[in-house]
Amino acid sequence: MEIPKLIDVDAHVVEPPTLWSSRLPERLRESGPRIVYAPKGDVQLVDGKYVERPGTEGPDVAWWAYEDTWTQIKRYVAAAGVPADEVTNEGVTYEDMRPGCWIPSERIADMEVNGVEAQMCFPNYPRFCGQIFLWGKDRELALHSVQAYNDWMVEEWCGSSGGRLIPLCLIPLWDVDLAVAELRRNAARGVRAVAFSELPAYLGLPSLHSRYWDPFFAACEETGTVLSMHIGSGTRTPQTSADAPGAVGATIIFGNSVASMTDFLFSGVLHRFPRLKLLYAEAQIGWVPYLLERVDDVWETHRGWAKGQDQCPEPPSTYYYRQITSCFFKDHVGVELLDRVGLDNATFETDYPHQDGTWPRSREAAAEQFGHLDEEAVRKIARGNAIRLLGLDLPV
Repeated sequence: MEIPKLIDVDAHVVEPPTLWSSRLPERLRESGPRIVYAPKGDVQLVDGKYVERPGTEGPDVAWWAYEDTWTQIKRYVAAAGVPADEVTNEGVTYEDMRPGCWIPSERIADMEVNGVEAQMCFPNYPRFCGQIFLWGKDRELALHSVQAYNDWMVEEWCGSSGGRLIPLCLIPLWDVDLAVAELRRNAARGVRAVAFSELPAYLGLPSLHSRYWDPFFAACEETGTVLSMHIGSGTRTPQTSADAPGAVGATIIFGNSVASMTDFLFSGVLHRFPRLKLLYAEAQIGWVPYLLERVDDVWETHRGWAKGQDQCPEPPSTYYYRQITSCFFKDHVGVELLDRVGLDNATFETDYPHQDGTWPRSREAAAEQFGHLDEEAVRKIARGNAIRLLGLDLPV
């Protein structure tokens, strides 16, 4: 059947240059996130973090400067409409990218071209769960920066879209009480999704097993806020060796989502908060059936020593089917295993404007992968499951 208009649960926004400089208190603007034009520089991976500095010659590109950190806006995060051979990790300017990357009205125009009715966008510069502010030295500045991003997200990015852009907010990751307060502040104005790290321990934060995050999870459950975790939001990505090409890490990065889901299933979080909903973004779905088979087998077979049943009194797959949704955009294998992934547990995405994205042919990509399914299945994956998960006022 023809693919209906999509509800896209994972796209990205390139933050506009004045987002923070127009919203932070004046005394904080000189050290808060701001755009500086300077020559391209080198990027190095140091202790799991990318460290960048501007160069000394060549054409200027757009840099985000925040305290003593520098980050180029790179071509591959603003790659919509750019031929694959021309997509690199070098810096660009705002003039080099499609206006839909950062201007709301232009984004909606690009959504129209792509057959997307509504779209939820993860951040780019602050990283996928706002961890750049976790690394900030000035906690007052970091908190104001998180709040400024959320105000911009609700009021400017989504505010004039007529519900077509779905707000996704950040939390101050360094303090669970502040996180709860910010979650509630945004939920009170209609926000129903919050970005979180798939592996908080990778960020040096308390693990899911510590129960430190329980007040935050309780607030998510109470407000109906979906805990949204983008692949790579643990920052540290799987690597096989220092000399392996980037293609290796890009292939196996879904391993982080495997680890995260296993952590959630055995931690007892989903047992203690049975109405808490999780969304895994850009992780694809083909790996899910084997993980569910394995966690259930470990839960049963190794019950004498592995402590899998201590916080997880039911087979782990029970919690998955009840509370977890994943999204995909390139996964024929996952569609073939859809009966085990769960028809109600799968949603679609476009990843606009990243290089991996399918714009402007996302509905064609959807048709190629699941257009052969029956009408109910197509509608659930393309839009129905996302509408239900996020409580959207849209027809299924």
